[in-house]
Amino acid sequence: MKGMVSLLTHRSPRPVTVAIMDGIGYREDTLGNAVANACTPNLDWLLANCPYRLLRAHGKAVGLPSDDDMGNSEVGHNALGAGRVYHQGARLVNEAIQSGRLFEGRAWRRLGRYCFEHKGTMHFIGLLSDGDIHSHIKHLEAMLNHLALNDKLPRARVHILLDGRDVSETSALEYVNRLETLLQKLQEQAHVDYRIASGGGRMKITMDRYEADWGMVALGWKTHVAGEGRKFPSAEAAIKTYRQEKPGIIDQDLPPFVIADESGVAAGPIHDGDAVALFNFRGDRAIEISRAFEDEHFPYFERTPCPKVAYAGMMEYDTELHIPHNYLVEPPHIDHTVGECLSIHHKRQMAISETQKYGHVTYFWNGNRSGKIDERLEDYFEIPSDMTPFEERPWMKAAEITDKTVEAILSGRYDLIRLNYPNGDMVGHTGVYQAAEIAVETVDLCLGRLMEAARKAGGVLIVTADHGNAEEMFEIDEKSKTPKLYPDGRIKAKTAHTLNPVWFIVYDPTGDDCIVFDQEIKEPGLTNVAATILQLLGLKPPEIYDPPLLLFREEG
Repeated sequence: MKGMVSLLTHRSPRPVTVAIMDGIGYREDTLGNAVANACTPNLDWLLANCPYRLLRAHGKAVGLPSDDDMGNSEVGHNALGAGRVYHQGARLVNEAIQSGRLFEGRAWRRLGRYCFEHKGTMHFIGLLSDGDIHSHIKHLEAMLNHLALNDKLPRARVHILLDGRDVSETSALEYVNRLETLLQKLQEQAHVDYRIASGGGRMKITMDRYEADWGMVALGWKTHVAGEGRKFPSAEAAIKTYRQEKPGIIDQDLPPFVIADESGVAAGPIHDGDAVALFNFRGDRAIEISRAFEDEHFPYFERTPCPKVAYAGMMEYDTELHIPHNYLVEPPHIDHTVGECLSIHHKRQMAISETQKYGHVTYFWNGNRSGKIDERLEDYFEIPSDMTPFEERPWMKAAEITDKTVEAILSGRYDLIRLNYPNGDMVGHTGVYQAAEIAVETVDLCLGRLMEAARKAGGVLIVTADHGNAEEMFEIDEKSKTPKLYPDGRIKAKTAHTLNPVWFIVYDPTGDDCIVFDQEIKEPGLTNVAATILQLLGLKPPEIYDPPLLLFREEG
């Protein structure tokens, strides 16, 4: 290919800024598309005037079991930082269950042995859905089956967290009924006492992340461990009651509940001698509850009661801090991340987002590693998120993130700056279409400021995303291609991620490099981004990376 240089450019722009528009994907159809229908003059200009490609951000392209699996922020940022595909949580757990390794492992045997020795109960806590983002109900079912039919443990309790975020917003009863059917079957087959003990919406209890709201974890502890809270005869009764009391409420926001008998005795508090397994495989919303069970000196809330239990997570959620100490499945060991490569070459880096996505541009980007790779070369900034519901503040902290990033671009201090705007994802999950449009417009407004800073600094701006969400805000009937409706005529919102691709746009305001995309790379994905970053910085990517996306036309 005459006149092209495949890897290195004659110039290393400084800085390269990577703006991740979390949850903002590409979809041609405009129905329910808060991205296409929003006012986005800066994004429109970039697409009209800059080279761009669409990247795969779901399924096998990011290490998930199949191409029917939607992308998510964890695997998306792993892929962006790792430069190649790693098998991710769901796939690793599937393989561990199918091979039997999970049940032969030290952690599983430890939990069962602890229960038998102390005549205790096995407790399972986790997100009850088949969303395959944080968990999958089939993993819970496999463990319950093995526990009853193979290990023959007589008593188990399940503490369910309701989804409505990675799956349909009011689908909780489908999963509850499926679980209740299995529990009844096991009771009849194996004569065991297995029941649902407590639950609540995932955005109300237990599943906080990045220490945004320890109160959620404290309320989860009160619900699951102490067995305290509003009592119902069944999970179905609790869900139906809350829906009647607050019409329009979606599953992720349902208040906590405790299952109790007619005399008000809770079905399954956690006591000394019990064992607890957290069956979520994704790390960000599993770390805090794991710390509550494991940390001897725990300062965030008073754990009353604080039973002595054997605890294990589905995976090691933090591979550097080793949280939790015991886990059922080995996580992916991601090395040679782009951050490591840049540190080796003494390149200065900055990472920034607000609390909701701060861990994604640090922990997940760095291959599930807490802390910095090189303290001397890296600066991380966390902008504290508001506690207000996202649909009420769809602009979130985008302006503050942009303020700090513009300052960093103009400082001349950094070679790589990576930032995450959470708006498209966090607001998209609420299902509130109008708020999602505002969220997208907020990000677009901020892109304009980044473009101006890149022009002044002579740097390059990359605009991309980790997965889609806001571009598909309605549940669509496949046959009629019209929105699904509730009985009262309201459009049924889609709150989950999508299977859609994301943009990868390169804005080089100097035009010095005459950047074009390498069309020989078919169906590129997020894993091609790491090599491209190194390429723009004048560094040769490691051979283990998926190839870089760009070519540079030589002058003349």
